[in-house]
Amino acid sequence: MAISGSYHHAQPMDELRPLAMADIFRHLERPAEVERLSHLKDIVKTHRERFLHTILNNTEVHNLDELLSFELAKYEAAVQQAAEGGLLIVADKDFPEPYERWSILQAVFFSSTVLTTIGYGNIVPVTTGGRVFCICFALIGIPFTLTVIADWGRLFATAVSVFGKHMPTKPKFTNFIGKTWFYAILAVGFLGVYLAAGAGLLLLWEDDWTFFDGFYFCFITMTTIGFGDLVPKKPNYMLLCTLYILIGLALTSTIIELVRRQYATSWAKLQELSGPMAETLRRLGETAGTGLDYTALQKVLTVSMPKWNSKKNEHSPDIAALEAITNAILKEVKEAQNNKPKVLQIVIYESSV
Repeated sequence: MAISGSYHHAQPMDELRPLAMADIFRHLERPAEVERLSHLKDIVKTHRERFLHTILNNTEVHNLDELLSFELAKYEAAVQQAAEGGLLIVADKDFPEPYERWSILQAVFFSSTVLTTIGYGNIVPVTTGGRVFCICFALIGIPFTLTVIADWGRLFATAVSVFGKHMPTKPKFTNFIGKTWFYAILAVGFLGVYLAAGAGLLLLWEDDWTFFDGFYFCFITMTTIGFGDLVPKKPNYMLLCTLYILIGLALTSTIIELVRRQYATSWAKLQELSGPMAETLRRLGETAGTGLDYTALQKVLTVSMPKWNSKKNEHSPDIAALEAITNAILKEVKEAQNNKPKVLQIVIYESSV
């Protein structure tokens, strides 16, 4: 069922054609990006020329210090604005753009962060058309993407369970925590290795990153927190990074699915036992408060026993243990009533006659 569900929901994603969507984003946003950077570049050049003109042509002015400070402050503000806007402050190279923000690979990466709801915020649409298209794209794409990731998580969870069942030897602590929890711990361990592997790859791509920076980025990404303080900047690796993120999100969904299965199993067992057990204990308490009647207790337990002896649960070890406890209670109650000392009541009447 999980396989068919994954295939069924993958078809709309194919129709979305992420490359085509990325090309639309690039078509809408790249011209505005070029215009914005060109404007910032003109501002920096203008203030730089004014500052140099002030130094070279006003050497005999009495308030030269004040004039230089004023022009320098305006130039520094323009430089800061240009740096925040994405320009390299290198005058010899005409303040170049370090990388194209809305290249086709960057647009694909942006589209993946929208569909997965990570949203780093390092690249955002600024035009009205781009923002409207982003809203429509998110409304249609996010439900399908999350459904596909959830289906992948169920597939991976089933694969982990099958792998765990066919393990030649299992750790001894499996008997204490249960098989499903063991599978969840196994998946968490694999996710940790996956994060470490991603951090190692990022060290090869990003020269100024440490291993912890890469691990931090991978963790923030897989949990869909997406602060955006650390984001890969090498466009040549964006497609591989996108694929890595999608697989990692599926692994995260696997852990959630395994934990959900554990809680579902525990809840089913609790529901299976809570009915007859709760009813029996309640009747025991009520009867014990007014003098325990063995015949009534046996009747109560007999009425409850068919629920425990159903064909569905007749081989359950939990039900067998509950029957043993019930029989022991009946035996102790019967012995207590048989051994109850008889009390002889002597009533003495006094009369003044």
